[in-house]
Amino acid sequence: MRMGYRIILRNLGIQKTNNMSPNKQTVQDYMDGFRATDHDKILGCLTDDVVWVMPGAYHHEGKDAFDNEIENPNFKGKPLIKVFRMTEENDVVIAEGAVTCSFINGDVLDAVFCDVFEMRDTKIQKLTSYLMQIAINKP
Repeated sequence: MRMGYRIILRNLGIQKTNNMSPNKQTVQDYMDGFRATDHDKILGCLTDDVVWVMPGAYHHEGKDAFDNEIENPNFKGKPLIKVFRMTEENDVVIAEGAVTCSFINGDVLDAVFCDVFEMRDTKIQKLTSYLMQIAINKP
């Protein structure tokens, strides 16, 4: 029944609009940038004083440090990133998802993540990334 409703709307020239907030759109653009390994797109989503923290792993400050981590030397190719849900309250967006990527030695990392984005003027000011490895698959 719902599909029929969409067809009727389309036939009437009514398009479903994207109700994504500006902050969520920035996070979506950021994720799209990572999927494409597009440094400019990713960096365009950040404040100049951005902080990226992965508790127990690293703490980066500034766009240059962030840029250096976009293509980690331990990995090759582009990551497969799936975002299952984005939740927003005030200037915080939380993205939950999964990532698959290849190590340079051929192993494949499967992990789930929860990224907490603290926003300022629709830009990412701080990112805290929580990553849990599901498996490393040997070729």
